[in-house]
Amino acid sequence: MAVYIKGNFKKSIFRSDTGYCIGLFKVRETNSTELEEFLDHTITFTGYFHELTEDDMYLFYGHLVEHEKYGKQFQVESYERVLPDDKDATIEFLSSGLFKGIGEKTAEKIVSYLGKDTLNTILENPSNLLLIPGITKKQIDILHHTLSQYEASYKTIVALGELGFSTKDSLLIYNQYKEKTNTILEQNIYLLMEDILEIGFKKVDAIALKNGILRDDIRRIQASILYILDEVCNLYGHSYLIESEIFEYLIRLLGNEIIDSQFQDALEKLELDLKIIKINEKYYLKKMYEAEQNIAKRCGYLMRANDHIDKKLESVIHSVEEYFGCYYNEEQRNAIRLSFIKNFLIVTGGPGTGKTTITKAICELFRQMNRLSHEALAQRIALLAPTGRASKRISESTSLPASTIHRFLKWNKENNKFGINEYHKSDVDLVIIDEFSMVDTYLFDSLLKGLKYDTKIILIGDFNQLPSVGPGQLLKDMINSESLNVVVLKELYRQKENSNIVNLAYQINDDKLDTSIFNREEDLIFLPVPAANVMDKIMEISIDYAKSQNDIQILAPMYKTLNGIDAINSSLQNVFNSKKMSKKEIMINNVIFRENDKVIQLSNMPDENVFNGDIGTIDKISNGNKKEIYINFDGNIIKYTPANFQKFKHAYAISIHKSQGSEFDTVIIPIVNHYGKMLYRKLIYTAVTRVKKKLYLIGEISALEKAIKNNDENLRRTTLKEMLIQNIRGE
Repeated sequence: MAVYIKGNFKKSIFRSDTGYCIGLFKVRETNSTELEEFLDHTITFTGYFHELTEDDMYLFYGHLVEHEKYGKQFQVESYERVLPDDKDATIEFLSSGLFKGIGEKTAEKIVSYLGKDTLNTILENPSNLLLIPGITKKQIDILHHTLSQYEASYKTIVALGELGFSTKDSLLIYNQYKEKTNTILEQNIYLLMEDILEIGFKKVDAIALKNGILRDDIRRIQASILYILDEVCNLYGHSYLIESEIFEYLIRLLGNEIIDSQFQDALEKLELDLKIIKINEKYYLKKMYEAEQNIAKRCGYLMRANDHIDKKLESVIHSVEEYFGCYYNEEQRNAIRLSFIKNFLIVTGGPGTGKTTITKAICELFRQMNRLSHEALAQRIALLAPTGRASKRISESTSLPASTIHRFLKWNKENNKFGINEYHKSDVDLVIIDEFSMVDTYLFDSLLKGLKYDTKIILIGDFNQLPSVGPGQLLKDMINSESLNVVVLKELYRQKENSNIVNLAYQINDDKLDTSIFNREEDLIFLPVPAANVMDKIMEISIDYAKSQNDIQILAPMYKTLNGIDAINSSLQNVFNSKKMSKKEIMINNVIFRENDKVIQLSNMPDENVFNGDIGTIDKISNGNKKEIYINFDGNIIKYTPANFQKFKHAYAISIHKSQGSEFDTVIIPIVNHYGKMLYRKLIYTAVTRVKKKLYLIGEISALEKAIKNNDENLRRTTLKEMLIQNIRGE
């Protein structure tokens, strides 16, 4: 039997854009003995609601929960609005302020004439109000119109629930379309997936089929094409697909009942509606095509903008050298010089070439050239990176504030929108983005929209590293276009420390491997062992580090298999954090987590200042009625409840992809042939360039050789390079 409470909504404590509400509710009735203590008292409730009117009567269905901080709360799963059915309640409702111009005396007069069923009478036949002396035509119209709207919105939410949508989704839909909701659903239910990010194709499709839409309905085929373009391009990093690919994926998705003529009709309709763009047999989602175009146009504008010429530039560069007590080589000096002269600049280079040094110098040059205090400098520039760890590194090296791009743009995770955008732009004058190879097309497009059109932009990165997780290969396309200002750093700045590691990185990038580089110094060790013994060797080295309490990080290409991340983490937990009576534990999805475990964040939580790839330590576990885990990310302690336990994993071993933007003093990289397709050059190069002091490679030399030879990682198909050439060089 569903648990309910019946009573009056008193007030909201918090309400989000998506309809999530925390509020107070006066309980008049309940069918739960557990809730009887709240009869004639208020209880805090949480849930998703279209709108709640103070003092109105509602039925809330759900269950009682214990909040770790605020105590007992009623978690609402569904609700009903209850129209007042007694005389006093109806008078109170009509004079509540919901109906403009209807005061208490008028309400009393209406109820005395129409009786107990006043509200239904007004809804069904408002002309009855004409019988009441003193009631004007305007008041009748207000009463009927407002009450009809009041009922219609709730009935729409109920109808959406009956179709199969959750309360949360129903609210998202109603808030998007309001009174047009039913019309939109009747015309094309698949518009939901286009207009509401949180409601995807598979959810809409299942509900559409359940409610009678035909499997070969053209609206379904169109929605499937949009879904395929979005999913496949996100998966493989492409900007576009060709027609035959789309049709092949469509057959996989919908089955063989879709024939070519139906596909062609749907494709043509999407083009006519400007939902997809076709250029030279390439099919783009409109948002992707416009994103690449926007990037190309902004780069073109900044490239054509006038240079900044100042006679004191060279002397100030010398002053910056004195400030930091160093001397810049000619490559670095050129990068620093152009950072002032040009409006758009890319600085690229491998490990050890001084990219961090140049970032510091550019910031200080900007400060001195503009005669700014350090506080004023922090207001005029934005130091950005795609990950939290990368932004922290910039901040530490420059002694200036830095943030992730998402945080700078004031990302709202509830609606996936940015507070800094084309309508509310940032007023910074200079933006420097580090680790730019990790930035995808959509994110950079959003950043450009949030900047003034003449904001100076400097991009720093190594395009030989892995590309972004999302679509695009911005840094590679920009450099290969030969249309932008680019400084390539080649001279090694760090010649002594970890020189063998740096040399190995360059060998990998140049498709070479001189095995004599291994084991001649302490910084680069290769331990040849068969795949079956790799784990034993990792354990052996890790035990030594655990005893000395020195940090070490294992980087592996994949999660599964004998030497995968999951297996390594399972083995190393007992090495670095053995079971003790004093340490509390909790089981999550058949994995034991215990206090003092090393863990990695798997998704962005900007409100908590924690981001994908951040590494922390479990401080505390509460495993009683209130299951809680407290994780310490460099002094930022975040509380996790079961709702977000899936947002972290063990981090004794992490994926090479997750390591991007980070650096570690000591790293172990297992390298074995059964990693298969994950053995490719960019991946191994990225792993090696994460190491600061000491690297262990453990496994099969043939696997390393195979990875270096394999430069055939999934090649991305993009058109930014061509757009840049056309926009800037006119070719």
